[in-house]
Amino acid sequence: MAEQTVPTTAREWHLKARPDGWPVPGDFDLVEAPVRQPAEGEILVRNAFLSVDPYMRGRMNDVKSYIPPFQIGAAMDGGAVGYVVASAAEGFAVGDAVLHGLGWREYATVPAKGAVKVDPELAPLSYYLGVLGMPGLTAYAGLLEVASLQKGDAVFVSGAAGAVGSLVGQIARLKGASRVVGSAGSAAKVAKLVDDYGFDAAFNYKDGPVHEQLAQAAPDGIDVYFDNVGGEHLEAAIGALKVRGRATLCGAIAQYNDTTAPAAPRNLALVIGKRLRLQGMLVGDHAALQPQFVAELAGWLKDGSLRYDETVVDGVENTPEAFIGLLRGDNTGKMVVRLAS
Repeated sequence: MAEQTVPTTAREWHLKARPDGWPVPGDFDLVEAPVRQPAEGEILVRNAFLSVDPYMRGRMNDVKSYIPPFQIGAAMDGGAVGYVVASAAEGFAVGDAVLHGLGWREYATVPAKGAVKVDPELAPLSYYLGVLGMPGLTAYAGLLEVASLQKGDAVFVSGAAGAVGSLVGQIARLKGASRVVGSAGSAAKVAKLVDDYGFDAAFNYKDGPVHEQLAQAAPDGIDVYFDNVGGEHLEAAIGALKVRGRATLCGAIAQYNDTTAPAAPRNLALVIGKRLRLQGMLVGDHAALQPQFVAELAGWLKDGSLRYDETVVDGVENTPEAFIGLLRGDNTGKMVVRLAS
């Protein structure tokens, strides 16, 4: 086993209390924990970037879901990329860059089977948490496989300036959509959708009822809706979808911090007459698309036809603030935390 000098302890975030509504910094606890050298079949990774993602809010509730909840007083986890500093696993050497699932900490002892080597020469390391990682595959699979995008479709994306939504709109455009419309939460984001990402139209959902603004942006209706928000957006999209329209239900960030049931959608009866297909998705179901997805998006990044943005917060100590900021919509593109080198 090749080794590199590492500290005996390092910092990691624990969930201190389950949030009641919106998370607050006091719900998290930064703890100094031992750094464990790898056993057979494991690697030790110095994390370089951590991911914060909307799904993590659901894991802070003590409810049964598709992924286990975070435990009070235990280390949290999530996507991370970093460098191997010690290896007891065949196929991994000190200095290799890897993607794995033990974020929210500075150092991680990871089973080799839970890590994937990535190429920092192909793209910046943080991109493997975004455009070439889980959000990118979510956008790609959710649009092309779940929503069955066809050339000429009109597409509406909510949360369109976020890590997933910004890619959905661009992939739709590159795959021949007739019209791409997005919603976002500020005038600056709306401008970015049109000017940088090539959306045909966009609107600020805070400026008025979503269904009215969507009707103006897509007067002929839509064929596909990619839902990152839920609530009023989903209701508006159901109203705007054409007969046999399709919706990918990816997220419901508008409801993640609510303590009461959502008021919308109230028009689900339209699903029957329009013969709509509303399908939920989990990105893990689409792992087989990974090679095709990386190859196609890397090509688009290289030739400049795909634009990608990150919002970077520095310091492991600021991870909760980055996460809370993500829920507020402070980010454009993917929100990541950069650890000290």
